[in-house]
Amino acid sequence: MPTPSSSARLFIIYTGGTIGMAYNDSSGTLVPMSFKEIKYHIPEIARLGYEFDMFAFTPPIDSSNMSPEIWVELAEIIHEKYDTYDGFIILHGSDTMAFTASALSFMLQNLAKPVILTGSQLPIGEIRTDAKENIITAMEIAGARRNGLAIVPEVCIYFDYFLFRGNRTKKFNTETFEAFRSINYPPLAEAGINIKYNDKFIFPVPAGEFHINTKLCTDIAVLKMFPGISQNTVEAVLNTPGLKAVIMETFGNGNTTTAPWFIKCLDHAVQNGIIVLDRTQCDGGAVELGRYETSAYLQQIGVTNGKDLTYEAAVTKLMFLLGQNYPATTVKKLLETSLKGELTEK
Repeated sequence: MPTPSSSARLFIIYTGGTIGMAYNDSSGTLVPMSFKEIKYHIPEIARLGYEFDMFAFTPPIDSSNMSPEIWVELAEIIHEKYDTYDGFIILHGSDTMAFTASALSFMLQNLAKPVILTGSQLPIGEIRTDAKENIITAMEIAGARRNGLAIVPEVCIYFDYFLFRGNRTKKFNTETFEAFRSINYPPLAEAGINIKYNDKFIFPVPAGEFHINTKLCTDIAVLKMFPGISQNTVEAVLNTPGLKAVIMETFGNGNTTTAPWFIKCLDHAVQNGIIVLDRTQCDGGAVELGRYETSAYLQQIGVTNGKDLTYEAAVTKLMFLLGQNYPATTVKKLLETSLKGELTEK
């Protein structure tokens, strides 16, 4: 049975978020605590027997202010510390955690060690907080090895007893401890009395040398379909200055209106080199271009199939691929290809 290694060395990065907040006595609002205060609230950490060090962003970052620049900084911190530590834990606000996890999954190349993001729905100082269990179990998973190798050499999210592949995960609920779900891919592990690892769904340890690729491009937009969407709205999105790609959130299996003006707008954008990525508004299932007449038009004009990408993975994968300055044809091909287990290839 896999067990945490007592000799494991972990590096904890505290970015901010609810997990490190406390209520201000005078204002009643949530304000950030220092990492020293967080450690005070979880004395059980010492019983894991791990060595660990930490880095805290100062001031802490509300996850609503997360940005590609911070993703780059996180990747660079992990790269700098990679040879010294066996695993990494990133304490992060839940609102944009899935974006960060997805971005890092593309930026961290040949990752052979766990990078576990976690946080909480209640501040760590609250009596009923979920922060303690999330941090302790994330640390245990980050330090777990089998035959000297990491059991989970991936970027993951651990929350409420489940470990998910980071780029398959989305925030599902704002009011329960079950904040995240991975609808189109099974959990990598479940924490009960023991931690049960679903080995067949976890990446093997790669053979190549670890490195990072931090080139990102944010020249993207989102076009969310709804009945009655106007031509002015569609044109405003597609004619955004400097636009290189648009994520089109469609109905069902990838369907849109077949109004001639709409198809003409999309065709014009594609012909002008804008990548149009079709992903479904549904949380479960996948785009199947051509299954219905309402998506066959899209296939004919060169719209790219987003398959079962999450919104978060679609955004960050596009940023990553555009950052490499590939030709549009290469970007389209790679968008439909699983690079880091982010989509299901059929």
